Amino acid sequence: MNSPSVSIIVPCYNQAQYLDECLQSVLDQSYDNWECILVNDGSSDNTEEVAKKWVTKDKRFKYFVKENGGVSSTRNFGILNSMSTYILPLDGDDKIGSDYLKLGITEFENDKSLCLVYANAAFFGIINEFWNLPDFDFKKFLLNNCIYCSAIFKRTDFISTGGYDEKLEYGNEDWEFWINLISKYDMPKIKRLNYTGFFYRRKVMSRDVELCNDPIKQSKTLFEIYKKHHKLYDEYFGGYIHNLRQIERDKIEIKKLLKSKKFVINLFTNKFLGLEFFKGTDSKILK
Repeated sequence: MNSPSVSIIVPCYNQAQYLDECLQSVLDQSYDNWECILVNDGSSDNTEEVAKKWVTKDKRFKYFVKENGGVSSTRNFGILNSMSTYILPLDGDDKIGSDYLKLGITEFENDKSLCLVYANAAFFGIINEFWNLPDFDFKKFLLNNCIYCSAIFKRTDFISTGGYDEKLEYGNEDWEFWINLISKYDMPKIKRLNYTGFFYRRKVMSRDVELCNDPIKQSKTLFEIYKKHHKLYDEYFGGYIHNLRQIERDKIEIKKLLKSKKFVINLFTNKFLGLEFFKGTDSKILK
């Protein structure tokens, strides 16, 4: 009996300098029934040259080119052009441990009710340290993502969710995708491997760093996520949705702002104040 297949989806946008290291970690997998879909999202560097080298090296690497559309559209494109039972997204500047696929697929095959499998993780690059991920709790997860973008999931779940939201241009598209996927299960089961299988590259400048440094983009992104899943947030948090990270930073200021009608008016006319807090059930806004 053949082992289940896995498609590793690698969006490529001007990260050719890191791509060899990423793809070597794919080639080093102890699990061999995989394909790696490389999607060039309109890069202006030598991504194509690097990618074609790997296609020549191993036929399991497959190369596609598309017009620039962002990471969500690139992942969606790659998955739709994949052929496997399971999917693993992997950004072109990150890498995975050699046993990640083997251990992850074993968990799925031993428990068909699982919806996500991921591993312990570590940072590398300008920071080299263990990534202390909290245990998964869905209510807390709705407020703060604790699953990186490179978890393993079923291709059928990708189809049922409609894929990554391409409107989330600034980031957090992986978090929204996980919320969408997990919430479709009545009793979602998620497994984190006791194995350091994912390595996230820390750089001076990246898309995540840019988002963290821009409170306006943060607020717009969070508003889109909360608006899309407002029924779910209302179920767990009632009429008000609190982002605990902001509350923990400045509880006193939050209380002052909540008493201000100007704050609510500004928020609901999309004039964001850079705060990760808003009222979440107004039908005119959240329909």
